[in-house]
Amino acid sequence: MNWKPNALLIIGLAAAAPIVAHAKIYVSVEQAQKILMPNQSLTKNPIIITDGLQDKMRAASSIRHPFQGDRIWKAVDGSWFIVDEVVGKHEMITYAVALSPSGAVTGIEILDYVESYGYEVAEAQWRKQFIGKTATDPIKLNQDIQNIGGATLSCKHLTDGVKRVAVLYDLALKNQTQVLNTK
Repeated sequence: MNWKPNALLIIGLAAAAPIVAHAKIYVSVEQAQKILMPNQSLTKNPIIITDGLQDKMRAASSIRHPFQGDRIWKAVDGSWFIVDEVVGKHEMITYAVALSPSGAVTGIEILDYVESYGYEVAEAQWRKQFIGKTATDPIKLNQDIQNIGGATLSCKHLTDGVKRVAVLYDLALKNQTQVLNTK
């Protein structure tokens, strides 16, 4: 008995195949710097993330993915531009946070988003919730940051990531800003 493929069956299987997400690049690092810190001259300011610092940041934010200390820039006025990444549901989300010299969030931009769902976190209205937040604020989903239905994990992980960046400022960057301001 010879088996012959049924064309309708093959077409039906192809139609039922899962949709594969493709990376969406919203803005580059350079574009995010211009959006979040217009007319600022930025200098790359990498720091060493010790195990102790990594542990404190994890405790404050619940983000397990290690923070990379080589994606930090400082402006002449003491502001900071930090690129970080967190897991959405399955894939990484790369985002940038701008901080004032006092450590308050002045803006967030989504750089790369790969997930099939939850891309609403890139919308300006949702990101505006973070403006003015510092490490002393809860920065918790469903507490001071609203959730987006269908994007819960992306919302939670980005919220936790912003908390991690705010804590990084308090633990490692604040002293560098104070030194800069006393000169």
